[in-house]
Amino acid sequence: MARPRSRRKNPADAPDRRKAQTYGRSGNPAKAEVAPAAARGPITARDWIAGARLRTLPLAISPVVLGTGAGVVAIPDGPWHPWRFVLALVVALALQVGVNYANDYSDGIRGTDAHRVGPARLTGSGLVDPKRVLWTAVAFFAIAGLAGLALAVVTQQWWLVAVGVVAIVAAWFYTGGKHPYGYAGLGEVFVFVFFGLVATAGSAFVQALTVNLEAWTGGAGVGLIACAVLMANNLRDVEQDRAARKRTLAVLVGPTAGRVLFCVFLLLPFVLVGFWALLYPTAILVLFALLAALPACLIVITGRTPRDLILALQLASLVSLAYGVGLGLAFAV
Repeated sequence: MARPRSRRKNPADAPDRRKAQTYGRSGNPAKAEVAPAAARGPITARDWIAGARLRTLPLAISPVVLGTGAGVVAIPDGPWHPWRFVLALVVALALQVGVNYANDYSDGIRGTDAHRVGPARLTGSGLVDPKRVLWTAVAFFAIAGLAGLALAVVTQQWWLVAVGVVAIVAAWFYTGGKHPYGYAGLGEVFVFVFFGLVATAGSAFVQALTVNLEAWTGGAGVGLIACAVLMANNLRDVEQDRAARKRTLAVLVGPTAGRVLFCVFLLLPFVLVGFWALLYPTAILVLFALLAALPACLIVITGRTPRDLILALQLASLVSLAYGVGLGLAFAV
């Protein structure tokens, strides 16, 4: 009796390996598993650069420039310290890149990035062994820590080390640990405090060993713009985050209120510009940043696709850079 012919499997009928590796057996994105790196294609430098999320770097640059300008005006008869500015910039940039990689790792192993509609992440997409992403984040945190230690040495203000440790711990637990506060609607609080007030006031302090009103109000301004950038990012992923039980502020208040909050975060800092223009006339030039801020608000209010919100995020990042550099120069010059 002839043996029945076995049916050759059609590759098109095979299950999606990436999906199986990402979701594991449960199918729940919140319980995702990450496959070993050997099952994936080769990683490229372009992938790592994308993982650093370069479009967020203006959020690190603007408070340092603004704070340095505020510090210079606080010591009108004294010299400014360019190397302290450089070290503060290294701290801010390394922290920003470090938290980006840390978020990539934490969100990836949780499965939060399984249904992402934005750019693919290193861990969540299965491009890289999660441990490599983790150690990359640690390396950038170490760079930030060394630059911060150098600032403490040159200023002889050793309490700055404690501030740096708190910043790194806060960066990690944003999406890391068992109870990340970024999953409880507190992400905007983190970026306002650390990428607004702390970064700006700290940059002013290492210049003048004091923090003036210019630094505090300027820090509030760039902090609010950083909140707008985060809100645009979370609005893009609001449905996916809801499915993964990531309770961002956008998820908690809903897309409509989130869009309104984006506009408030992005436009309110310009009220402060009007106040400072009374004392520093060139500060009025910062209002030209509204040429990017107003279109960003319009896009967020009317746009419905992820591409729209990514464009709004990029415009908001440019607003942050123009705001921080413009107001910092107005203070210092």
